[in-house]
Amino acid sequence: MSRTPSAPTPANPGERPSDLAALLRSCVDDPRRVSTDLPRRVAAAHDASPYLFAPQAVVRAASAAEVGALMAGARAAGLPLTLRSGGTSLAGQAGGDGVLVDVRSHWRKAEVLDDGLRVRLQPGLTVRQANARLARYGRRLGPDPASESACTIGGLVANNSSGMNCGTQDNAYHTMESLQFVLPSGTVIDSGAPDADERLRAKEPELHAGLLRLRDRVRTSPRARATVERLFAMKNTMGYGLNSFLDHTTPAELLAHLMIGSEGTLGFVGEAVFRTVPVLPHAATGLLILPGLAEATDALPALLAAGARTAELLDASSLRVAQLDPGSGTALRGLRVEHHAALLVEFAEDTPERLEEVAAAARPVLERLPAVTGTALTRGPKERARLWHLRKGLYTAVAGARRPGTTALLEDIAVPMDRLTRTCEGLIGLFDRHGYEDAVIFGHARDGNVHFMLTQDFDSQAETDRYARFTDDMVDLVLAAEGTLKAEHGTGRAMAPFVRRQYGDELYDVMRELKRLCDPAGVLNPGVLLDDDPAGHLRRLKSVPSVDPALDACVECGYCEPVCPTADVTTTPRQRIALQREIALAAAAGDDERRRELEGDYAYAAVDSCAADSLCVTACPVTIDTGAVMKRLRGERHSPLAQHAGRVAARHWATAVKGVRIGLGAAHAVPAPLTGAASKMMRRLGATDLVPAWSPDIPRGGGPRPAARHVPAARAVFFAACIGSVFASEEGDGPDRGTSGRGGSGGRASGSAGAFLSLCERAGVAVDVPELAGLCCGTPWQSKGYTEGHRAMAARTLDALWTASDHGRLPVVCDASSCTHGLGELAAALPEAERDRYTELRFVDSVTFTAETLLPLLPQAPRLDSLALHPTCSTVHLDITGDLRTVAEAVAGTVTVPDSWGCCAFAGDRGLLHPEVTAGATAAQAAEVNEREHDGYASCNRTCEMGMTRATGRPYRHVLELLADALDASEATAG
Repeated sequence: MSRTPSAPTPANPGERPSDLAALLRSCVDDPRRVSTDLPRRVAAAHDASPYLFAPQAVVRAASAAEVGALMAGARAAGLPLTLRSGGTSLAGQAGGDGVLVDVRSHWRKAEVLDDGLRVRLQPGLTVRQANARLARYGRRLGPDPASESACTIGGLVANNSSGMNCGTQDNAYHTMESLQFVLPSGTVIDSGAPDADERLRAKEPELHAGLLRLRDRVRTSPRARATVERLFAMKNTMGYGLNSFLDHTTPAELLAHLMIGSEGTLGFVGEAVFRTVPVLPHAATGLLILPGLAEATDALPALLAAGARTAELLDASSLRVAQLDPGSGTALRGLRVEHHAALLVEFAEDTPERLEEVAAAARPVLERLPAVTGTALTRGPKERARLWHLRKGLYTAVAGARRPGTTALLEDIAVPMDRLTRTCEGLIGLFDRHGYEDAVIFGHARDGNVHFMLTQDFDSQAETDRYARFTDDMVDLVLAAEGTLKAEHGTGRAMAPFVRRQYGDELYDVMRELKRLCDPAGVLNPGVLLDDDPAGHLRRLKSVPSVDPALDACVECGYCEPVCPTADVTTTPRQRIALQREIALAAAAGDDERRRELEGDYAYAAVDSCAADSLCVTACPVTIDTGAVMKRLRGERHSPLAQHAGRVAARHWATAVKGVRIGLGAAHAVPAPLTGAASKMMRRLGATDLVPAWSPDIPRGGGPRPAARHVPAARAVFFAACIGSVFASEEGDGPDRGTSGRGGSGGRASGSAGAFLSLCERAGVAVDVPELAGLCCGTPWQSKGYTEGHRAMAARTLDALWTASDHGRLPVVCDASSCTHGLGELAAALPEAERDRYTELRFVDSVTFTAETLLPLLPQAPRLDSLALHPTCSTVHLDITGDLRTVAEAVAGTVTVPDSWGCCAFAGDRGLLHPEVTAGATAAQAAEVNEREHDGYASCNRTCEMGMTRATGRPYRHVLELLADALDASEATAG
């Protein structure tokens, strides 16, 4: 059992402890979770906002007790403390120059309660991850922020998230049932406990009494009460949630609700229980283009009364940007946009019958609109996705096309509905007056809530002054409309100096007193939410230097981090890019010491440890493939001699594969300690990226690839991946160990290649097998940056497959998902003039071929009761995860993909060379898998199976092996 960290003795006023690292390490169970080195601090500093604060230490806290001790430690050191989970906040809430406490890495537990009616969540889970756990119950969280893939529960609570559909009734504040929170004093309160108020009074008597005093002050002041009621009738995340004083009575409940939207300035929320809302699976969507903003806003009351769940506004500038999208549709592309505006309207219900009733009732309303284009609603998933892409793609289009060195600023406001048109027109006028030609307006019109996006350079005083003038005018515009300066994104630093103006002196004093009562030392996030400095929003604005055309579009939003397998081990894509920018800034400033320190660890922490799975590009709103850049950087480090060696290896690949197989057999024949010692010695001599860290669980060498054969009426060409020849399958037969008795039955070859050919034979589907010796998908060269070897292998393999497939007439089927993906990228390695020759080649994964072609022709196999399934990063890129599940469901009655699924980071050989990366990437998934026994464990890529086998201690095999085994067993039983 872990000890409870003790809070250090506070230093005397003004006294700084001599060793901050030692002080903070005394606050946590594992001192390795405290980082004071420059690269780690710099990497963690960047967030989605235009602000940059470099912390003096970064700590990954793992318990409420640790957070309390760290608060005391920061107070003793005379430093501020900032709590950070996802770092997607747009207004500067997630950064500070003192102690930065990571409350994401060790805070990802979820407990579904009451069949999904409620859910208990920790702050490190993303909204999407939480909803994945609720999906099987037909429920979801009320808040639906557009950043759900990266926005964490900690951020959802800290910013009082809402979204496109939830309005104010289903936001974080209104759906929160209880919180467990830690005050700066270290006191832990669970507002759901029956004695929560008594505990708060006993532990924090001054705070308890002060909350009662503030409650009565707000309630008894007609002016204050009226202001609170007016501002919180709309979406409002400006300042503290003073509506709590009107909605709740006891101090414990008051404080729990004041924590919502407090942006880490009052305490730390370690756990939250939410009431959930039902998922509405049936929807109809339409894009209504209207003559102008007035017509769009005038249409809202009738549309909402007709049952529209969502009404998203796009101004004329947004429509011009959307027209550039290839999927914009002929109606929009052919429109000459002048003063037009559009509403993206969606109706959603729980049954198709109910949706039809609502849509029928709404039809007369839609037909009466002065729409420029048709008003038909579509229910087709693809068409609906296309329409939503136009709305959600605005951020990508504007941010991705901005000039290098500028920052993408996304702000949001809300005004009463009857003032929305005038406010939007006023904003457009401000854009023109201050020279923001690329600014767009879009947002949640049903709530009077719009976002506006502009690009800004902060590298000159003139540009900063321009931004200041625009901000002052925008504040005047919104407050004159009796609106709020922040509707969804939180006050942060961007609007903190304007809180007093929005609320007035009386309520501002209430907020100041609330902050003093909770945090008398002012240790939590100073400058966030409340700031008396009128220019506070103009300080510590970050520079964004150009570092690489492939990376410069990065907006540092952090969307990439939840899908990055190295996020908890080394660095994330955002951090890899941020470090490059910091290195460039240090070089430009002539700070060679700082530059060298930042560069010192970059090779390992960013380049070598990257899994290069490119899942980051699937999450990035501006489609940056950081994995591809890391592979390029690996290549740039190789000398001409090393590149030549890569080309030689490609030319003699058959010999190399045979050598590895023999080597693995020899390694297993030698006592494990000797093999391990030899491996360690070579790695210590500098071969860490060439020689694997030996472990007895590394498989023996596999069998040879299938012999070439040509059959009449073949329906496909089978390209057996060489990885199956390098490593024996988990329960297969290797050439160096004879028959294990655990592999395929009926005399078929072991491994996924043997299983696929067996299934084809059973289904009566003929496939050709070309001569495979020396051919490869090229991934080993591509991932290591051996461009010459990759090019040489691409030319030879594509030429052979072009001939074998009858010039593309037959699909080429591969039995390892990463190799299928690699084959699809092979042509890109060739000179541009040679690529077109192979455009007709089609590469199909064996899982997809089985799902679409073989399963309908195969007898039903006796199914396992349960199967744990591990999709791979390549199934995501290939968009075949559904096919993988289809095949898995032919194998087992219950198929479970862990909620915590992610890339295993084995990445071909990363798991052998840097096993710590795979261990970190698979830890949560392995723990979830091992919560129960399964009858089978499957994936569709040999090295991923190795990674999951190592992580879980369970035998992961290719799903086709399990299917073939089941059919073999059925046949044997029948015989």
